[in-house]
Amino acid sequence: MCILYLFERQDFTMTILSIENMTKAYGERKLFDETSFFMQDGEKVGIIGINGTGKSTLLKIIAGFEDTDEGTVTFASHVVVSYLPQLPQFGEEETVLEAVLKKRSESSTGYEDAGALEVEAKSMLTRLGVTDFDAKCGVLSGGERKRLALVAALLAPSDLLILDEPTNHLDADMADWLEEQLKKRSGAILMVTHDRYFLDSVSDRIIEIDKGKIYSYQANYSGYLELKAAREEDMLASERKRQSILRKELEWVKRGARARTTKQKARLERYEELKSADAPVFDSKVELQSVASRLGKTTVELTGISKSFGDKVLLKDFTYIFLKDDRIGFVGKNGSGKSTLMKMITGECKPDHGEIVIGQTVKIGYYAQEIGETEMPPDQKVIDYIKDVAEYVQTEDGSVSASQMLERFLFEGKDQYGLLKKLSGGERRRLNLLKVLMGAPNVLILDEPTNDLDIATLTVLEDYLDRFPGIVIVVSHDRYFLDRVVRRIFAFEENGQIKQYEGGYTDYRGKVSAGEPAVPEKQTQGTGASKKDWKSPSTKLKFSYKEQREYEVIEDEIAALEEKIEMLEGKILQSATDFIKLNEYTTEKEKTQQMLDEKMDRWMYLEDLKAKIDAQ
Repeated sequence: MCILYLFERQDFTMTILSIENMTKAYGERKLFDETSFFMQDGEKVGIIGINGTGKSTLLKIIAGFEDTDEGTVTFASHVVVSYLPQLPQFGEEETVLEAVLKKRSESSTGYEDAGALEVEAKSMLTRLGVTDFDAKCGVLSGGERKRLALVAALLAPSDLLILDEPTNHLDADMADWLEEQLKKRSGAILMVTHDRYFLDSVSDRIIEIDKGKIYSYQANYSGYLELKAAREEDMLASERKRQSILRKELEWVKRGARARTTKQKARLERYEELKSADAPVFDSKVELQSVASRLGKTTVELTGISKSFGDKVLLKDFTYIFLKDDRIGFVGKNGSGKSTLMKMITGECKPDHGEIVIGQTVKIGYYAQEIGETEMPPDQKVIDYIKDVAEYVQTEDGSVSASQMLERFLFEGKDQYGLLKKLSGGERRRLNLLKVLMGAPNVLILDEPTNDLDIATLTVLEDYLDRFPGIVIVVSHDRYFLDRVVRRIFAFEENGQIKQYEGGYTDYRGKVSAGEPAVPEKQTQGTGASKKDWKSPSTKLKFSYKEQREYEVIEDEIAALEEKIEMLEGKILQSATDFIKLNEYTTEKEKTQQMLDEKMDRWMYLEDLKAKIDAQ
């Protein structure tokens, strides 16, 4: 029997969604096992979990596109839901504007000014880089279709906005814009995203799907990391205590204690109970180890590269010689030419002018942005897909088979003999990443690697790239990933110009905002460049003057903010009956806490940069 929940909590927020004892399975694969979940009005909830655990399935169940096997899904009265699917579908002959307005009208129940709605739709589409409103949907890329569906979902007035990977196919400026839109939104939001900066900024609660259960953390992403670490430490501490008691009880049992008295019987029962208790089970994690070939003296050399499509100039006279251990990030608006440059390096596309030299020992591993059926035949088995590259690969542990590598990438036993078409989008991406690494590349090109990879896999990939003995080239809009991985940014700008900035993405944005110039052209690109220029010590990673000064004082600033918060908390306690002062001190504390959070994020970045500098 379904029960309608209309109760209120003490903070006067209403439960708009309640899921009770939900079970959902596909064949023998159980995604949810008698788990429950609820949402309050106005909450902004982020969902995380390993690919294949059921994140998208949960969204589809809530949106009404799939049913549970058991359990109830109940909404409060008059709750309106708007849903952005991971892979939206549009009519091939529909125009961009028709498709958005049609999707919008399907999720709307009220009458609205059609003219005003059209103006707003055009404004949002333009902001997301879609300007040809009469273009047919059949000629649009997957990314453009996703942005159309995002506009339709945002336009719909709703009490609950459900978003499945909303930042995929958005450049950094678009992601910033969407972030602000969602933060201003008064209704509830439930989203799956792997963009950690985005998740940290927008969400006020994180739920984690793990082994069929849903765990809730009342915090943003940074807070979730702290709370989860504390929970796992508590579980480990409890397990250590259990093992310690079990050892003592075992010694007592071995001494031949006779179970005659009630006390002795109780002790034996306690021993049996401790022995049969389950140890804590933690998430399985992808295991990545160094798999690379030797890289010779000549690497990848680009000289005077130019490329245009019709009147649109993508690259103009770009020169760069990649050094061993380079960590390079390419950023820019969608359609600016980043993926085209990657395809020129791999040989899939030819430049109009210029020369690309690939060294004889170079072995390129290309993790492409989109994977078609030709690259991943739907009826091929998982293990055969990997064996097509290699049956064995050399790692730090010696020779490892394709089956063992699949296990390290969380494809267990029978899953290895399943068909590719049965994998989730995230599992397909994870499998494709394994295939690229099985080729033992020494030049690794990652084109939008954060699309559809879960956060746990991204974290392991980032650690792997720290130790990867070769060149890493990244095309990404993921600010967190770029900050974590790259040491130099190339930004695509107008008219095919590419400018170089030292550091990660935050450094690049800071320099652009402050009006600081890029690295002079003679040190980056142009026909006058030579190998000697590229191997100059000036390319070594180091603190800027501003960063050095900031690093010297930031710990004192953090301490001062912490003292201020402590002082304000004391004043709040003293002003419990004075509502004017209570409000004043509470507001000031919230602002100070926000400043402290920002300082802590900056301190963590500077500490990471300092470690990289020291390691050079």
